[in-house]
Amino acid sequence: MKRWMLYTCLVFLTQSALADEILDSELASLQHAWAKATYQTPKDQQETAFKALTEQAHQLSAKNPEASEAMIWEAIVLSGYAKSMGPLHPMNALKAAEQARDLLLASIKSNPQALNGSAYTTLGSLYFRVPGWPIGFGDKKKGREYLEKALQLNPNGIDSNYFYADFLRAQGDYSQAVTYYQKALQAPARPGREDADSGRKQEVEEGLKLAQSKLK
Repeated sequence: MKRWMLYTCLVFLTQSALADEILDSELASLQHAWAKATYQTPKDQQETAFKALTEQAHQLSAKNPEASEAMIWEAIVLSGYAKSMGPLHPMNALKAAEQARDLLLASIKSNPQALNGSAYTTLGSLYFRVPGWPIGFGDKKKGREYLEKALQLNPNGIDSNYFYADFLRAQGDYSQAVTYYQKALQAPARPGREDADSGRKQEVEEGLKLAQSKLK
């Protein structure tokens, strides 16, 4: 009986580890596809690229309904899709942003520390970029709160510092924005995310120049 229980436990642990490896591999594939769509795809082709990615991301989260990481990445892709639609399709963009928001809130309820608090980073960015009432759910106060929570969970991360810097610049706090842009540039490299880091650093440098120009 004890041998059978031990065998059952070993099988379960092996299957669980294999499932985690598969999820990690599929997440990595999605991350690279997102980086390609975001940083290497011409603007006029991004909407098509992100539309295809939303389907891939949804399939991944549907297969892993308990995985906060999959929910977060579906939300990140939806956010990119909303941005790619821009002013040409405002209602579709808002719908995608709302779907992203709901996924992020669900992921936080499940595991607020998943991916070093990335849900808070994306959620904060959504709240400060999406138009407010009566058009959308945007709320600058909530945006700040979520972005500051992201910094608490990941104080040295490139994304957490970049998005907070962008928020500060949008609010006219250029001096503080410069501080956080510089922190973003000093963020440690993310193994396996070199393509995303390269593109993000370009965005950080552009934001830093804009903030610095306002201080002259």
